[in-house]
Amino acid sequence: MTSSAHALIDVLAAEGGGDSGFQSPTIAEFYPPAVAEFSVLGIDFEITRITIIMWIATAAILTLLVLAARKASVVPNKLQYLGESGYSLVRDGMARDVIGPKGLPFAPFLASLFFFILANNFMSIFPFAQISPNSRFAIPLVLAVIVWVLYNYIGIREQGAGRYFKDAAIPPGVPKAALILVTPIELLQVFIIRPFTLAVRLFANMFAGHMLLVVFSLGAVYLLNVGNFSVVFAPLSFLMALVMTFFELLVILLQAYVFVILTATYLNGAVEPAH
Repeated sequence: MTSSAHALIDVLAAEGGGDSGFQSPTIAEFYPPAVAEFSVLGIDFEITRITIIMWIATAAILTLLVLAARKASVVPNKLQYLGESGYSLVRDGMARDVIGPKGLPFAPFLASLFFFILANNFMSIFPFAQISPNSRFAIPLVLAVIVWVLYNYIGIREQGAGRYFKDAAIPPGVPKAALILVTPIELLQVFIIRPFTLAVRLFANMFAGHMLLVVFSLGAVYLLNVGNFSVVFAPLSFLMALVMTFFELLVILLQAYVFVILTATYLNGAVEPAH
């Protein structure tokens, strides 16, 4: 149960039922109070509940992968099979199929990105956590910036700075007269829009998923405690919360896959020139 649900129950208990009305969730869910505060070189830092959830998710996926690879054998056990299947999905389905033979060196990075996003997304439906760190824009933005730095670095390294920026600015087959309009758009798309949309896509889906789950969960709690015939609708709200949890599971998997497949696409453009 989320902190909002506990708060709602306390309010209802204090006021004797439904006099306070339904307390809808707000963005305060994503800004919990600091558990600890400290400064480094004059820069203030805070550790919040969401920070701890991210640490737990990262430690859990690292532990799982280490255990899966610890005693590898020709005939894998269930844990080894799970780890190898996940890595094969990234190596063969993303690095090799999207980037090509040159993509295999990027498989470890793409796999790390995939498992990190997947683990943190999963926290949105994990009991006692029930919020994904990726529903805070800062975390997807940091991941997108890492991807942005990498594919630009690879592009310059593989093609040379002149050719790389030329290919980014001048798409093949565009008439010269149209370049005055097309070139600024292409540069904006490659160097600004790509990382921004990469971050926003992941953030928006996890943010919206959390809000929907909270609405239906709080709705069920409210209808059970409001004290009139509205209680008959509580099972429906609970059922919707359950349905949305399974839908959120699909989003968790899909968004990790989409983020990494787009990263592989950008790396492909950096490795192989457009023309």
